[in-house]
Amino acid sequence: MRNSGISFKKQSQTKEIWRRFKKSKGAVIGLVMLVIILMILLFADFIAPYTAATKQNLANKLQGPSLAHLFGTDSYGRDVFARIVHGGRTSILIAILSTISSCIIGSALGAIAGYFGGKIDSIIMRSLDIFMSVPDILFTMAVVFALGANFVNLLVALTLAYFTNYVRLVRSQVLNLAELDYVEAARAGGASSARIIASHILPNAMGVIIVNTTLNVSKIILYESTLSFLGLGMPPPAPEWGLMLSEAREFMRTSPHLLFFPAMAIVLTACSVNLIGDGLRDALDPHLKS
Repeated sequence: MRNSGISFKKQSQTKEIWRRFKKSKGAVIGLVMLVIILMILLFADFIAPYTAATKQNLANKLQGPSLAHLFGTDSYGRDVFARIVHGGRTSILIAILSTISSCIIGSALGAIAGYFGGKIDSIIMRSLDIFMSVPDILFTMAVVFALGANFVNLLVALTLAYFTNYVRLVRSQVLNLAELDYVEAARAGGASSARIIASHILPNAMGVIIVNTTLNVSKIILYESTLSFLGLGMPPPAPEWGLMLSEAREFMRTSPHLLFFPAMAIVLTACSVNLIGDGLRDALDPHLKS
């Protein structure tokens, strides 16, 4: 009976969060948009072959949108729609993986700093100041330039640039939660520090972490596109949204479709994630119960 009661409580809480999330029309629109985008990227190989995104055909270069090429072709005769679909896979995968890795590292360091305090807190926070003394985009560019532009190095650079956000956020949450009665009771019961952090503190800070993680995905999509625009993304001929924008600059007047479609892909994806993040922030806010 006890286990069924716990299950029922979790189910009710999930339903309540979903009910509050649905009240935000913007969040629902963002969710629908993101699901459509992810479905297109998931079935990219069936929608448009990868060879159409990379194979050059100068006889078809700079064609406008048509039935044969929905978004037209670029200066090398490659299908723009195919490049957007397959380029989105790379951009979003990098954004998701770097967000997850920065969240794990930053949350762990923030929880340790907030829970133990003292010298450990000082060492972590002073080390954090070194990372935060350099602007995120400049730091990311420096790391990629030093290590080289490839998938793994982009993940490393974006993780190092964004884990600092989670350290400060989680630390502030842990400082408040560590003094609550149920944490003191667990500590008095002989629970280890690692178990208290993992089982009692982090789960209660998860709402704030989830919202921050969602909003960071859109930021990293923009950062990754900026890096590829500057030539620090995936090496050609791999398609990327930022690289497509960079290649379209000299054709802005004669072939504006080369600039418009990848720009819209970036804007729609970032906006959809931001709308979901705003909806989650309101849904997970314990003060909003109506």
